Amino acid sequence: MKFNFIIITSLLFILSSCVKDKPQEPVKTAVSINADTKVLIANEGNYGWNNASVSIFDPSTNVVVEDYYKQQNNNTVLGDVCQSITKYNNQYYVVVNNSHKIVVANNTDFQKTATINGFNSPRYILPITYNKAYVSDLYANSIYIVDLNLNAITGSIPCSGWTEEMALIYNKAFVTNVNSNYCYVIDAAADVITDSINIGKGASSVLIDKNSKIWILSGGNTTSSQVGKLIRINPVSLQIELNLNFTSTESPNKLCINKTRDTLYYLNKGVYQFPINSSLLPANPIINQGSKLYYGLGINPKDYSIYVADAIDYVQRSKIEIYSPTGVFKSNFNSGIISSGFIFE
Repeated sequence: MKFNFIIITSLLFILSSCVKDKPQEPVKTAVSINADTKVLIANEGNYGWNNASVSIFDPSTNVVVEDYYKQQNNNTVLGDVCQSITKYNNQYYVVVNNSHKIVVANNTDFQKTATINGFNSPRYILPITYNKAYVSDLYANSIYIVDLNLNAITGSIPCSGWTEEMALIYNKAFVTNVNSNYCYVIDAAADVITDSINIGKGASSVLIDKNSKIWILSGGNTTSSQVGKLIRINPVSLQIELNLNFTSTESPNKLCINKTRDTLYYLNKGVYQFPINSSLLPANPIINQGSKLYYGLGINPKDYSIYVADAIDYVQRSKIEIYSPTGVFKSNFNSGIISSGFIFE
């Protein structure tokens, strides 16, 4: 009996150890989400593993639903690498880059309504008019033109290199390009590039502030010894009004802005805060990264709270941390694998 007890105990220990080494499965429960406060989280998943997902979080109750798309669509997987999510026309446009598609889901229960196919490796979608959008791409050497009524690609704009985030103002689309020294300006009525602005390599983030000025963040390029930059551009004259350089050891990314559009935030081995009227880069972060791996960033317009995604090791589920606007820790929760972006309702 004693021998059997030892064997059973040993087996239980081995099984317990094995369970700890396995990735945790999301808890699948029927929950109620407040539609007025929900937060959608884009989880890239591992490249080639077909495990991209979307999580949903309710800050008012701290309820989290992981793999929300799969749950709402009859256990259908989203695809390979969820790059970004954009809400427009009461629809969510979920860009899944290694699956070469954009999944369209309704804004009520996140059920798929359409799929836009035919991309090479899509990155971000920018609505231009009610029925037209641009889509950037990693390999296509062009910006796709998409008809949002037909949910189909209808044309393209030649643009060499890896195009990333885009911003629209005064009927001009400003396009970042990681491998080029330039930000490209597209006439959104004619669908042609009309100008370019030399900003250096590594640009991936672009947004518009309360003064209708364009801000672009670039991480630089070590091969060509170019440092990262934070640049402000006048969208009318296309002149650079402010050009701030990072050091050669820094690689800033994930530029965000608050609701009043007067304060910028970005990742740089920590979370940094930059008022748009400042002329100097901040010396210290408001949130220290420490030994964590910060990968995603978002600012909730409801309460100005800061959401930071810790990718941990790119294999485990990410940990989403929530901080006050001044960088005081509030709470955290688990999300999907490699969480990278947020949509706040």
